[in-house]
Amino acid sequence: MTPATPTPAPRTRRLPLAGVLRLGRPADIWFKPALSVVASVAPPNLLLLGLGRLDLAMYTMAGSLCALYAHNRPYAVRARVLAWVVLGMVGGLAVSLVAASLTSSAVVLVTVGALLAAAQKALCDATRVGPPGNVVLTFITSASLFAPQTLGQVPGHLALAVAAGAWSWLVGMAPGLLRPHGPERRATAGALKAAAAYAATGGTADGHARARAAAAAAVQAAWHSLLAAGDTRTRRGLERLVVGAEVALAAPADTDPAQLRTWAGELTGTGPVPQVHDPAAAGELLGVQAELAVPARPLWARLGPLAPIAVRTALGCALAGYASLALGVGRPYWALVTAASLYQANLALTWTRGIQRVVGNLLGVLIFAAVVPLAHLGSAALVLCCLAFNFGAEALIGRNYWLGTVCVTPMALLITEFTGFQEPGLLITERVVDTVVGALVGFLAAAAVTNRRSGDRVEHALTAAERAREHTARLLGEAAPVPAAVESARRTLAAALAELRATADAASGEWWQRALPQERVVRAEQAGHRTLAATVRHQGLHLSGEAEGVRP
Repeated sequence: MTPATPTPAPRTRRLPLAGVLRLGRPADIWFKPALSVVASVAPPNLLLLGLGRLDLAMYTMAGSLCALYAHNRPYAVRARVLAWVVLGMVGGLAVSLVAASLTSSAVVLVTVGALLAAAQKALCDATRVGPPGNVVLTFITSASLFAPQTLGQVPGHLALAVAAGAWSWLVGMAPGLLRPHGPERRATAGALKAAAAYAATGGTADGHARARAAAAAAVQAAWHSLLAAGDTRTRRGLERLVVGAEVALAAPADTDPAQLRTWAGELTGTGPVPQVHDPAAAGELLGVQAELAVPARPLWARLGPLAPIAVRTALGCALAGYASLALGVGRPYWALVTAASLYQANLALTWTRGIQRVVGNLLGVLIFAAVVPLAHLGSAALVLCCLAFNFGAEALIGRNYWLGTVCVTPMALLITEFTGFQEPGLLITERVVDTVVGALVGFLAAAAVTNRRSGDRVEHALTAAERAREHTARLLGEAAPVPAAVESARRTLAAALAELRATADAASGEWWQRALPQERVVRAEQAGHRTLAATVRHQGLHLSGEAEGVRP
């Protein structure tokens, strides 16, 4: 009898410290979300200032902050995403306000806030709504739990949030009037730049594995953007460019990185999309139509794997809030929000976010201490300071989370003064205590709730990648495979490989789990990329602008 294969013992992994606070390059459109949030927040706040009702600003802020979302989505999709974000924000706010009006028990309110935070985290991750994710939703709903409230006031306060949310929707959609295909063009340019960086390595130089993973992720993001956009001539032109980026992934040594960068540069403006002509164009477009016909995974199927993250969030937020109450802090929702902001795809990333959060918050309270004399000159100065920090937070957070938090912290402290100026020393002390408590308790909860499913997800991703490779190889082995089928199989394989890499990276940062099949992952990736290269050779795709008749 063959002995059973022993299961590798669980093992722990070191938590990273190097590079946690390193600044990255600013995002290409860093100024757009920064300007959008100012344009969304300013009119309601200034109107309330003129009416002498700045105490209602928390409710309009709920709707205004929705303008932070969906800047990377095509406008047809952005309209729906922003509408759902506004509805989600108003729904969470309604639960918080009703709870605040029905009970004054801080323990009950913290529990409600923790459950809301877990639901918001799971839904945001499942729908991939993107930054800022669940943190803004949790900030608003948690703060609202501790706002004095009666049932009779709830409809009016929700109406303010809806009105501000409608305005933020208009602000988010307004750029589409000038550049209707901007998000798709930016996503395609990002894929081309990432593919050029990988092609520059030749597929063998130092850092090629990391460059390939980054390029694969950028290509998948571009496909998600294009497949979500409407069927237009611009989209069809962009699709050919993304195929060019995919070809670079499959055959980096045969790719001209300069050509990819040139195409990317031409997409940053409003000029015509570079036209790429190739013999497999018909098959590519048919493959796109086939992919569009595939139904999306249902929401419940996407929520299942997120159960450990949701449990971490609920437990960590609740314990952080309770600890804050035990210490006598008057605003336990700060500790709750701090804990909610930590939880990422795995424990290593959660640890990194915790360090960034603490550093940013501690520097932020120092900035608040320096700015508060100016803000206390009057309500108008208070509003203007908040707007400045709104802009700064969105302008800087893309470089590193801690840098954006340096602006978020004083902004949050100033918002608490919309109902009246408070003692700065008390605010600073409570914020520091809640930051430390929230980060410490939140991380301990994350370490306690192990994500055993991460290993299973790697196995599923491996199986999907291997099946996609086998299917593609079978098509290539046919005497005369249908071009559309080959193209569809090629993109399916590319997506499976990107998902495998993302899943393996997420699982490798988890705490205390069985050893991952790293060798099998590497073999699957190598075999998959060889098969991708074979599809490129089979279809006769080229990346030379001269050979393909590229014209600007």
